[in-house]
Amino acid sequence: MSTQTQRSMLLVFLAAILVVPVTMGVTRRLQTQSGPTGRLAVIGQVTVNGTSAISGATVFSDSTVTTAQNSSAVVSLGKLGRVEVMPSSNTKLTFSDTSIHAAMLESGRVRVSSSSGVTGGATTNDGEVVTVGDRMNEFTVDTTCGNTLVSVKKGTVELRAGNSVKQIAAGGQDTAGTARPGCTPGGER
Repeated sequence: MSTQTQRSMLLVFLAAILVVPVTMGVTRRLQTQSGPTGRLAVIGQVTVNGTSAISGATVFSDSTVTTAQNSSAVVSLGKLGRVEVMPSSNTKLTFSDTSIHAAMLESGRVRVSSSSGVTGGATTNDGEVVTVGDRMNEFTVDTTCGNTLVSVKKGTVELRAGNSVKQIAAGGQDTAGTARPGCTPGGER
């Protein structure tokens, strides 16, 4: 056998040693994902779990979605509903067969739309927003001014902050926390 042939065989062997474990790890990781998944639509610069994302990507529960300025993302969850992550926002999305939650909205705004029988929610530094009842809900949570502003388009939500529970019906809005002086909340509600 020539030296060139031996080198070629060695390279193929080394490649197999390196590629097989990586492929097995990806397969194993995919096999452990269960429950619903979301389909991503992006405008501009969006990352999921720190990796640049494109439209059509699959989003799993417990994924962190971050949008740049002038960028947005929509995670469509089929019959469950959808979550829109507005520009300059960062949130961890969790979802199951019966709930959608924008957990730890650290900055920015999200719009959560949940179908009948699906609980919708969001958590901020100021408190938690949870849908009430089994009907369709659509609400926006805005933290751009340092506080939490909740606006409800459909259904009813509770804004739970400290010992306070405020119920907000369709067409209403309420706040928790203290806004920065002179700040105007961003976007439509």
